[in-house]
Amino acid sequence: MSGHRIILVSPLADGWAVLCAGLEPLVFQSGARAEAQAKRLAACLAKLGRAVQVRILDRSRNLVGAQLYPAM
Repeated sequence: MSGHRIILVSPLADGWAVLCAGLEPLVFQSGARAEAQAKRLAACLAKLGRAVQVRILDRSRNLVGAQLYPAM
């Protein structure tokens, strides 16, 4: 699917990052907190009319989850 924004939850050496083009990276100590924030951000962007996909990577940088938030 093209035309949607990607929000990536990615591991760091000492935590987790939420990455999205055009926004400053957000850093968390907990992967669960990073994932929750990514989903909140995606829901907000979807309400503003932008389709978003959240992608979750594990510590080995393998894709372990993806969720689409269609534009509303």
